[in-house]
Amino acid sequence: MKFLVGLLIGLGLGVMVGFLFAPQSGEATRAQIGEQGVLLRTGQLNEQIRTRAQDALTQGRESYNRVMNDLGDRYTRAKSGQL
Repeated sequence: MKFLVGLLIGLGLGVMVGFLFAPQSGEATRAQIGEQGVLLRTGQLNEQIRTRAQDALTQGRESYNRVMNDLGDRYTRAKSGQL
């Protein structure tokens, strides 16, 4: 019985804290969810995700190549005693 009372009190406190610290109103949240639903149905969201993933992959490859070139140069200088 104590567990059930504690569970209900915790649930009530959680709901109150959620209402107090919500980042936006419920109306704005519902509108945002509706917009995302439209994007999902039209396929625009998939294209946005694909574009962002491709951009991130390109940036990752560029960073990798830059670091590998820098390490290769440092290794060559260290091996020849120029460090």
